[in-house]
Amino acid sequence: MANVLVIEDDPTVAEVVVSYLRRARHQCEAIADGVSGARIVTAQDAGGHDLVVLDLMLPGLDGVEICRRLRINHPVLPVIMLTALGEEDDRIAGLEMGADDYLTKPFSPRELVLRVESLLRRAQTAAVPARVLKVGPISVDTAARRASKSGVEFKLTVRELDLLIYLMSHPGEAFSRSQLMSAVWGWTFGDHSTVTVHVRRVREKIEDDPRSPVLIQTIWGVGYRIDAQAPSTLSTATDSDAMAQRSGNMGQSR
Repeated sequence: MANVLVIEDDPTVAEVVVSYLRRARHQCEAIADGVSGARIVTAQDAGGHDLVVLDLMLPGLDGVEICRRLRINHPVLPVIMLTALGEEDDRIAGLEMGADDYLTKPFSPRELVLRVESLLRRAQTAAVPARVLKVGPISVDTAARRASKSGVEFKLTVRELDLLIYLMSHPGEAFSRSQLMSAVWGWTFGDHSTVTVHVRRVREKIEDDPRSPVLIQTIWGVGYRIDAQAPSTLSTATDSDAMAQRSGNMGQSR
C-alpha cells in the first residue's frame, strides 16, 4: 500500500482516479490547484507521499512547473503526468522536467493503476538482488538504486535509473525505442518520444558532453546502446586529447 497524491482540477477525473487507487488499497489525497499541489510536493518529506499523479493543465501553476520544483528536492519521487490528447509539446516538456510516465486523456483508470503499481515496484529496493554494474566511469548499485560517476553519486528518476540499468546490463547491445519501451516501461504501445527524452536526460547526467555522447551511443536506424569499451575516465581522456591537440598546434606554429 502506498500514499499517492493526485493533483487534478477536474473533479470527475480526480474522483475516478482516487476511487480506483483506493480499490487497489492505496491511500490517496486529491488536490485541485497547482499552487497547493506545489506546496505539498516541494516540502521536505513531499507530504509523506510515495507517488504523484500530476495533471498538466492546472489553475495557479501548471504541471510542468510543479514537476520542475518537485525534482529539486525529490529527484527520485515517482511522477505520472496526465495530459490532453493534443498537448504533445507540453507532454515532452513534462518528461524533460522529470516525469517518469504519462497518460493521455481520456485514459483507462485500470491502466493508470497498473502504471502506478509498476512505478512503485521499480522504486522498491528490498526485492532487488544485490548487483553492481560498471561501464566506464559509471557504477550502479541495483539493490540500493544508487548511481555514481567516478565515485561521485548523482540522482536519477525511477525511469531514468531503470533505463540506465537496462542498458548497462546489456553492454554493447543495440536496442530500438520500442524494445526499450517494452523492457523498461513494460508497455508494448505508447509514444516513443518518452524513450528519446529519457535517453537525453540520462546523457545530461552521465556524459562529459551530452551533445557528443560517448557512453550512450545512437545507432542510426536502430536505437541506442551503451559502449562496453568506454574509458573509465572520460574527462581525463578528453583532457589528454585536448592537450595532445594543443601540443601539435604548438609544434606546427614553430
